Amino acid sequence: MTTDIVIYHNPACGTSRNTLAMIRSTGIEPHVVEYLKTPPSRELLVRLIGRAGITPRELMRQKGTPYAELGLGDETLSCDVLLDAMMAHPILINRPLVVSPLGVKLCRPSEAVVDLLPSGLQADFVKEDGEIVEAAAPLRPTPADGTPS
Repeated sequence: MTTDIVIYHNPACGTSRNTLAMIRSTGIEPHVVEYLKTPPSRELLVRLIGRAGITPRELMRQKGTPYAELGLGDETLSCDVLLDAMMAHPILINRPLVVSPLGVKLCRPSEAVVDLLPSGLQADFVKEDGEIVEAAAPLRPTPADGTPS
């Protein structure tokens, strides 16, 4: 099934891989943008942030990035400064960011993508780490051993 879903993806990220696999498990083949190779334009990034209802700071990734070295933890920095940093260092853009006809969302945790899927999950989904995302209750994952979380 083709549908207009775009995932800004990093194949080295487990959350991003799980999100992509969850989308594909519904029969949808999304448009995959490896944003480290092909970063969005500043204008597009601003639109995505606005549509997701978050701030540039909320989209910033700290771990494994030059966040600290660049002093980006300074709460007085403007949105423009943060956007400039993300344009210069795309690794600062958190992932996966998913765009669908139902909205835009930073899908952390990966099961947040279910809200963007036209028909939700049709079957339970098992993440790479064995955690189960139940089709009937997609936002309440259960550990692989079956104990409630």
